[in-house]
Amino acid sequence: MKTTVIIPDPVFRDLKRRAADRNETMSALVTEFLVRGLHETEKPKRPFRFPTFSVGQPRVDVGNREALLDLLDRERDEQLYGRGRRKG
Repeated sequence: MKTTVIIPDPVFRDLKRRAADRNETMSALVTEFLVRGLHETEKPKRPFRFPTFSVGQPRVDVGNREALLDLLDRERDEQLYGRGRRKG
């Protein structure tokens, strides 16, 4: 069957070059690509899963603002001044 297809210029140039390299007509090459594309089965996509990590038991109730701030201050002080010593 004869039909008209609009092919972007860069694709047309690649198609023409490939047909010449294979010593085939552009029609034969387009037909081959269409048949191959139509018979390909699309691989099912796996659903995305966020990575999970086991970090152990929580060290503080994040709903308790004072306990959270105290823990963050303690960790900062340990990094700055060493374990067991507090500034002040």
